[in-house]
Amino acid sequence: MAGQANAAPVIIKRKKVVAGGGHHGGAWKVAYADFVTAMMAFFLLMWLLNATTEKQRKGLSDYFNPTIPVNRISGGGDGAFGGESMFADDAKVQMGSGGTTTSSDVGDAAAPSDAQAAEMRVLEQALMDRGGESRTMEQLLRHVITRVTDEGLVIEIYDLEDAPLFTNDTMEPTPVLIALAGLLAETLEITKNDLAINGHLRSYPVMLVSNPVWDMSAGRAQRLRLLMESAGFDGERVQRVSGFADRKPVTADSSAIRNNRLEIILLRRDR
Repeated sequence: MAGQANAAPVIIKRKKVVAGGGHHGGAWKVAYADFVTAMMAFFLLMWLLNATTEKQRKGLSDYFNPTIPVNRISGGGDGAFGGESMFADDAKVQMGSGGTTTSSDVGDAAAPSDAQAAEMRVLEQALMDRGGESRTMEQLLRHVITRVTDEGLVIEIYDLEDAPLFTNDTMEPTPVLIALAGLLAETLEITKNDLAINGHLRSYPVMLVSNPVWDMSAGRAQRLRLLMESAGFDGERVQRVSGFADRKPVTADSSAIRNNRLEIILLRRDR
């Protein structure tokens, strides 16, 4: 027992481990990461401002602006022309009617001459006046939208779910198309431009043994030509009739009924 009493005391030494660089901790890393992220966002913003056009920036602004429910060029509205105008804004500027869009908004197409622009204005007014005649005429003009391209003024008529232009998957016109053909034949007499007629179709299932889109798109365009001529339109003004099958859909879903459409193009006389 005495030996144990004289034994040296046992000393236990505990080492305190300080992590994260002492009193600095890891906060500087978080701050540095935030700074790098902010700088990256800043340079990305500068690059976007330099790499995009005014039109693209306006589109981005409209997309992120919740107060704009529908893009101004979306079309497909309930009223006549689906919410669109007969003229691109570049033509309005030339005519002094107050447009703001540049020529790049219509595929860098040159504005029509004064004489042609005046004819287009008269044509638009004639169609709009007809739309106000009756409820039936308003229902017809639901099928119509217009736009200006580098080729000329395009009048597009298309299927609606409740009112197709042709009977089922045939080239047999419905009363809607017959009435529209008569309206177009009468209204287009205001202008002297030659015409081109294009037919377009929605896509069909790939498992079909015989896909009808080529023959049917061309045949439907041809049928519209005949209907217009039987309504009194001068057939000599028709320069070509074409079928584009399902190669140029206007919706993300190429099988959508909206892709069943006909285009009447008033060809520019200066081209």
